[in-house]
Amino acid sequence: MTRQMKITLDNMEDFARGAAFLGTGGGGDPYIGRMLAQNAIKEFGAPEVITADELADDAVVLTAAMLGSPPVLLEKACCGDDIDLAIRKLEEKLGRKADAILPIEIGGVNSTLPIMAAARLGLPVVDADGMGRAFPELQMVTFNVYGCSATPLVVTDEHLNSVLIEADSGQRAEGLVRAAAIQMGLSVMISSFPLNGRQVKDYAVHGTLSLALGIGIAIREGRTAGNPVEELVAYLKTTPYYNQAKILFDGKVTDLRRETTKGFAIGHCLMDALDGSGRQMEIIFQNEHLVARENGITKAIVPDLICMVDRETAEPIPVEHLRYGQRIKIIGTSAAPIMRTPEALQVFGPRIFGLNEDFIPIEQL
Repeated sequence: MTRQMKITLDNMEDFARGAAFLGTGGGGDPYIGRMLAQNAIKEFGAPEVITADELADDAVVLTAAMLGSPPVLLEKACCGDDIDLAIRKLEEKLGRKADAILPIEIGGVNSTLPIMAAARLGLPVVDADGMGRAFPELQMVTFNVYGCSATPLVVTDEHLNSVLIEADSGQRAEGLVRAAAIQMGLSVMISSFPLNGRQVKDYAVHGTLSLALGIGIAIREGRTAGNPVEELVAYLKTTPYYNQAKILFDGKVTDLRRETTKGFAIGHCLMDALDGSGRQMEIIFQNEHLVARENGITKAIVPDLICMVDRETAEPIPVEHLRYGQRIKIIGTSAAPIMRTPEALQVFGPRIFGLNEDFIPIEQL
């Protein structure tokens, strides 16, 4: 069940919280993203949210996103002029004005930044994205899987330096963007994957802004009722993509390794079960959680979603906020069907991340 999305100042907290859950540990800090969006709405008014079906087939749809290392994003957010510049520079390259803004992912700050961009530019934002979750690399989107070019793309920083990138593949574009991001301080704005309306209709993961809002509302209502994690899982089971949802583990963080390497937050988190059984769960992440293993046995694996929430409040916990001793519940859910195809697994399946195992859907594990 999706809730039709309307953006207001009153629902941004629910929306940002739901998007943080779908960020599967990555996507940037949701609080920062919410503040950016709320300030833009106060200054410019809330953008209209449209479905992909409302786009003309030849509409120009541009993405807006922050790229970099999540811990750095905590200290270096965007100023607004930088994302405006990225979109305007890409419009200049294309020779056409944008008709709408699209989130490239629905995780953390990258779900709220497109709202900020759309508000500032007076454009609608599309209720869809390119993965139904967050991923660490530019090419890990459905648009790339099905042949849409990541470039031309524009990278900007807070000093309004800009780089135009044209590349022969999404993978090559990722390498070039990452190199630019490192030079620009590991927190940059990008506008990439210039799409037409037909491509958005055919290849996007639809309704994800509405779903993020629904998740946030379920958490808030669950807190009122005293059972937020259970309410969250119950809501997920009503959704078109995340319906294979379950609590994988209930434990305490007993070991944590996290380092910023080559522009990513990479590491693992080890948890001990709270029921005294001696069971342990290990989560491996690269910005986002990649695999959850209980006593060495895989319980969920990318591209399915592995999400950490506070066991009492169901507050989503990004990797940069993980701390020793935290008491956490791990929720696993199915990914959107378009993310599980053989073609998709060639772009963001487990082996792409260096995991020596094949994807098995969470409902079969």
